[in-house]
Amino acid sequence: MSLHGLESVTIGVPNVDQVGAFYTQFGLSDQGGGSFATTDGGNQLQLVDQPYRRLVNAVIRAEDTDDIARIRAAAEKVGLETSGTDEQIAVVDPIAGARFEVKILPRLIETERAPLEFNSPGHTPRPGDRSPAIFETGPTAPRRLGHVLMGTTDLDASIRFYTEVLGFKLSDAVPGMIAFLRCSSDHHNIGLSQAPVSFLHHTSWQVDDVDAIGVGAQNLLAYDAESSVWGLGRHFLGSNLFWYFRDPAGNFAEYYADLDQIIDDDAWVAQNWDPAKSLYAWGPTVPAAFLAPPDLADIAAGAAAA
Repeated sequence: MSLHGLESVTIGVPNVDQVGAFYTQFGLSDQGGGSFATTDGGNQLQLVDQPYRRLVNAVIRAEDTDDIARIRAAAEKVGLETSGTDEQIAVVDPIAGARFEVKILPRLIETERAPLEFNSPGHTPRPGDRSPAIFETGPTAPRRLGHVLMGTTDLDASIRFYTEVLGFKLSDAVPGMIAFLRCSSDHHNIGLSQAPVSFLHHTSWQVDDVDAIGVGAQNLLAYDAESSVWGLGRHFLGSNLFWYFRDPAGNFAEYYADLDQIIDDDAWVAQNWDPAKSLYAWGPTVPAAFLAPPDLADIAAGAAAA
């Protein structure tokens, strides 16, 4: 695959300072000017002032000029305007209104971490030693940005934009409800969910393992217990462990670990799943506010006034 991941996102919020303080506690490194970094991905979140919360811009990494030329031709074929050069192109999502930039960028190099050793029945790799996990403290520093999930008023049209114009591949879907698409070996870099208004549902940030999720969650719970939304659990589609928190603007932010990796595109078969598989394999009951955030009417009003 010539596309190889999300480079960064720009999120508009009406309360930049408050939201920035949240993401510092979430574990991102404050670089100043509303910019926040992960340990492996560098500056991957930019906060800007907007009257309502929204995804303003996302940057996707591409391999070479052939990728840019392909996207330009595909966009023009369906009547979408583009801007840019031979080495980068920008096109606006016709449903959600967010701007997507595709740039020729080097592949992200992830720092390898030796997995913790787990004692289990009949297997004792850590005899006589305490787990190092008990000494970890938060905030947990995310390794990189993994994906964004957006609500869309036209799921099928959004899938066509990401697959036929930008060049994403479909990984799994629940028809009429949700779809997961990838531009890297990750099971998904974009999630799309049918919704009454187009909006940013969540950003998702990779951490090492379940202990890293737990340590980060414990730190955030001490910072603001009300920010916890849903977790700990494991999704069915993508298989990843998760815990979601809400930032002060209303966006959800997810710690995730152990996401399915699709190394061979030809060997992976995208499937349509029953709605019962759309949310989780195990975990707490999903809160109503996670499925339908309470500020959707405000987002719709803000988008109409823009």
